[in-house]
Amino acid sequence: MAVTVKECLELQLLEVEMLLSMFPKEGEINLDEDALSSVQRYLRNDDGALPPQLEYSIAVDVGEARVKVELQVLLPHMYPHVAPQLFARSNALHRQQQLQLNTGLASHISSLDSGELCICGAVQWVKDHSLPYLENSKISSESASKEVVVKETLHRMWIYSHHIYRQELRKKIFDCARKLNLTGFCLTGKPGVICVEGLQENCEEFWRVIRYPNWKHISCKHVENIETEGSVDNLRLFRAFEDLQFQAHGDYGLRNDYHMDLGQFLEFLKQHQSGHIFQILFGVEGKLSDK
Repeated sequence: MAVTVKECLELQLLEVEMLLSMFPKEGEINLDEDALSSVQRYLRNDDGALPPQLEYSIAVDVGEARVKVELQVLLPHMYPHVAPQLFARSNALHRQQQLQLNTGLASHISSLDSGELCICGAVQWVKDHSLPYLENSKISSESASKEVVVKETLHRMWIYSHHIYRQELRKKIFDCARKLNLTGFCLTGKPGVICVEGLQENCEEFWRVIRYPNWKHISCKHVENIETEGSVDNLRLFRAFEDLQFQAHGDYGLRNDYHMDLGQFLEFLKQHQSGHIFQILFGVEGKLSDK
């Protein structure tokens, strides 16, 4: 029997309760209470729209020095039958060490069986595997202490497509973004919109991979570059690579011609300091209806 969204959300709440008992101190878990309440309301009455995806972060102490590594978690509605989006970060890690740590974490998660709750296991994996990267980062910092500060540039690409429907294409988009440590989103439906942000070489590699010859009507509408002396992670507008879906207009049934609610999309952009992008993507100024 097919697993339902409701069953998956019930498992997600059970896991959150377990994590809260494991990390009871203030500040150990940063959880959006409104999103949690929305999930609870949906489970009481599942006739309405899907609630926001659960998103939270866990502060993990690593090593005897108890260095903080933050594990950021974004749960698709069908998790644990769909892999979670995880990202480990720490001020004590340089970009390369952080990339290597997250590559190892992604490999570990992909090796697990579908349907298993895995956030507790991911926390333990971070505890067990972060120390070598932290030690290497410390050595690198000491050896580079007298060097000139190197600036980095955050690259953000806004990609427009006539539509994005096919599951194999969406899988390719998400797998590539995860592999290249890119954050952003993919808006499924008609039109389709992708945003990726991260290092320039990684964004350009993403664009090269997904832009294969038989994908028609796709273009990169806008590129943003922001220079910093710190980590580009501090400039990201998105904490993970999100699966963005809004309620469609009309009765589309099994047809692949439905239009996404662009009003909801505009609101999402404004929540992420990107409202100006709406006009760049669609050629018109977005306006939210009065409530």
